[in-house]
Amino acid sequence: MKIWLSMGLALALLMPGWAAAQEQQHIITMSGHGEMHGQPDTAMLSAGVSVDAPTAAAALADANKNMQAILTALKKLGVADKDVQTRNFSVQPQYANGNGQAPHVTGYQVTNQVEVRLAEIGKLGPALDALVTAGANQINGVNFSIHDPATLLAQARTEAVGDARAKAETFAKAADVTLGSILSINENGNGGLRPMVFAAPMVRAASAPVALGEETISADVTIAWEIK
Repeated sequence: MKIWLSMGLALALLMPGWAAAQEQQHIITMSGHGEMHGQPDTAMLSAGVSVDAPTAAAALADANKNMQAILTALKKLGVADKDVQTRNFSVQPQYANGNGQAPHVTGYQVTNQVEVRLAEIGKLGPALDALVTAGANQINGVNFSIHDPATLLAQARTEAVGDARAKAETFAKAADVTLGSILSINENGNGGLRPMVFAAPMVRAASAPVALGEETISADVTIAWEIK
């Protein structure tokens, strides 16, 4: 009696896992990818000054003067105050050594950088020219984006679902089965932008032509169907 009871208990414990395995055999799961392309309408860049001088006060005074000229130039272009933010400011002593001497301070370097958001992409070329003319000797990281990618993202998600369904139907037909109801849909990641280089119009300034290229909005999903 104890032996039969033990065997029955063991089978009962194994049943949930066995049932889950059997249920899994009646599901087809497939991933899909979708993407849409759009021309960027917003630019971000970092600009600033780096000044060396014998004293910290002199370096700071020169850096402040140049930065004020940069901020004035951006304002003249119509860049809003909220779209300009200080990102890096530093005062660093400069050292020299040699001839058996201990390291000693020879001067100071002041760096001041701002991050600039250009909501009007057509201002990028003129902004680059204006920044250099105003005294910026550091311009880095020009990045493009689409301000409101919601519509393109929705289209990419629709395409991703269609891609997953097409694959699932191909496998179902090959296996001589029929897709049933959708059991789950999961998005892999949150969708997003990635830069792609395509032929595109250029924003032209007198001395700074800028290639906009395209941004790609992508979406990836995983869908599980019941197999009839």
